[in-house]
Amino acid sequence: MRTPAQIAGHPIHPMLVTIPIGLWIFSLVCDFVAMQSAAPETWAAASYYAMVGGILGALAAAVPGLIDLISLRNNPVQSTALKHMALNLVIVALYVVNAWMRSGDAAPGGTPLLLSVVAIAMLLVSGWLGGKMVYEAGVAVHADEGMATSGSDQRWQERAGSPASRGSWTTGMTGREHAAASDATRPSREAGRSDRPFAGGSSDE
Repeated sequence: MRTPAQIAGHPIHPMLVTIPIGLWIFSLVCDFVAMQSAAPETWAAASYYAMVGGILGALAAAVPGLIDLISLRNNPVQSTALKHMALNLVIVALYVVNAWMRSGDAAPGGTPLLLSVVAIAMLLVSGWLGGKMVYEAGVAVHADEGMATSGSDQRWQERAGSPASRGSWTTGMTGREHAAASDATRPSREAGRSDRPFAGGSSDE
């Protein structure tokens, strides 16, 4: 099922969503490290900037995601796509509030940390819905099954007729099976003798 937001056949939305996911997970890791670090301000700042970068990345990924969603009109998977979009919007809103709360306080923990944990949990559910659309409904998957089948059969037949492939098939054979295979492909000696002219002339002479 092709989606309109793509580059050279590759859907854009799945490529961009990895940016906010990675940054938000890194932000949460920085929070936990800051709670045990002797310099929590440094890790808290890293968590904050990673969070802001994740928000910007999510907004960038939302544009092609919305284009793909519109293309799913009258499609049974549209309900799943709407749930996926709604969860993502709530996650972005939580991180916007989270970043605003952290802008005036360098110390991690409390409500901001709780918001990050809840947002990551929701992100897992959203990712599961996204995977359901791709792997079960085939959204953004546009491989031509007919071409793939006929092409694979043709390639199999070409490999079956090549000498190299015949040699590879005999890899697991025993010595007796190797000999049988060699005899089957070797020209008959008797046939070769009958084709050659008799060196001493005609037999009638």
